[in-house]
Amino acid sequence: MGKVYLVGAGPGDPGLMTIKGKDLLACADVVIYDALVSPEVLNMINPAAEQINAGKRMGRHSLLQEATTELLIEKAANHDTVVRLKGGDPFIFGRGGEEMAELVAAGIPVEVVPGITSGIAAAAYAGIPLTHRLYSSSVTFVTGHESAGKYKTQVNWPAIAHGSETIVIYMGIHNLPYIVEQLTVAGLSLDTPMALIRWGTRPEQEELIGELGTIVAQVTEKGFLAPAIAVIGAVVKMHSILSDSVQEKK
Repeated sequence: MGKVYLVGAGPGDPGLMTIKGKDLLACADVVIYDALVSPEVLNMINPAAEQINAGKRMGRHSLLQEATTELLIEKAANHDTVVRLKGGDPFIFGRGGEEMAELVAAGIPVEVVPGITSGIAAAAYAGIPLTHRLYSSSVTFVTGHESAGKYKTQVNWPAIAHGSETIVIYMGIHNLPYIVEQLTVAGLSLDTPMALIRWGTRPEQEELIGELGTIVAQVTEKGFLAPAIAVIGAVVKMHSILSDSVQEKK
């Protein structure tokens, strides 16, 4: 019986891949990766390893979650080192907890290797510090796209609106009108600064800066598409001060 490693690939910039994750890719027998893993990170994989694309993008899943877990179990039965390569961090909206629990239940040795999550990295590469002594002493990370089949949403948007000074939303582009409506109904001001960051940390990174009351119209006007991270709060004001310097260093 081999071992499965749940490895966080980071947000895209290959320089943000952890040393441990890179070493595992170099010696892996099998790598099962998600669609958001960047080509530069995929180039780190052992050329002799079997590489399997598990998809995992909204509307374009190439493997169901159950099939992915079954595949991991099958590969671990025949190979020493199996890497499950996931964008960002496996345990931050990456279903890594589900996969690890299923592997443990199947008696498969498994280890998680954390990665840099896109909610932190994308904001940093856009010149937006999620905390700032003058603007924010707390951050909330929330998914904008919950799993299908739930009886009702589990995200308490009124609580999110007032729970911290900075809100970071993953996978929120598709449901952005609903999210904005919920936050404003809960009392968040329409002039609250907001940023959308697409393909964060990659060469093709794009930013859309606006306010809670204008961002939906801006997305439509610009044709701004997923995948993107949303940052809401006063810290977005720092973008105009820091973004140019951040861009120069990339």
